Amino acid sequence: MKTSEIKKELNSLIETGEKLCKALRYSSLKKDIEDFSYFVLNFEQWYTRSVLIVKQIIPDRYDDFVLLYRNDKRKHLSSATYTISDALNGSQSTQHDYGPRSALPCVLRQWNILKSCLDSFDNGVRSIQIILQADIFDSEVESAKHLAQNGFLRAAGAICGVVIEKHLAETCKNRGIIIKKKNPSISDYNEALKDNAYDTIEWRRIQRLGDLRNLCDHKKDREPTKDDIEELISGTEKTIKTIY
Repeated sequence: MKTSEIKKELNSLIETGEKLCKALRYSSLKKDIEDFSYFVLNFEQWYTRSVLIVKQIIPDRYDDFVLLYRNDKRKHLSSATYTISDALNGSQSTQHDYGPRSALPCVLRQWNILKSCLDSFDNGVRSIQIILQADIFDSEVESAKHLAQNGFLRAAGAICGVVIEKHLAETCKNRGIIIKKKNPSISDYNEALKDNAYDTIEWRRIQRLGDLRNLCDHKKDREPTKDDIEELISGTEKTIKTIY
């Protein structure tokens, strides 16, 4: 399932969870059989889908989520130990003041746990994207090192230039910085990120890397030296690991 589909499913479950909370609340206040019937008929399906998502996205809250539904280790039934499964079974006691309404705090907590999945999901996806991107860039930098070691200096420099450009483009995207130029260069991204992501010293370092990249791309200029490429490679590694 694509991340967009998972997020759509999560939003749908959050919306349904809110309806379930309202139905149980209204049935408690008005003793409305119709509202309680909605809760009973729809909760199990909602729980089955929701518990799987909680387990995948925030596994540290999985046990809490399940315990709110059913507590097999409790020693006695009371208003304090009442769970959602008790409400679904219709367990109640006027003497001890517990009944289906006692499950409302449990449903609300489950709903809030599910909502927290949304933030965790976005952060998780972003973290995975960063890791995958870093792995790809590391691989490309290794390729540049291999080319440089075998004397293909311009090719090594060109690869580093592409890596820096892609990384700065992604950094601008993450920070909500819009570049209006159709085909922006390292210099354009660097200018946009100045004072937003780093200071003037870092801006000068990136500008230097951009100059070295241009040296590799334009054969009319002098030939890049081994020292130039070593500087470009080490500068590329620093850029992809320190600028976000």
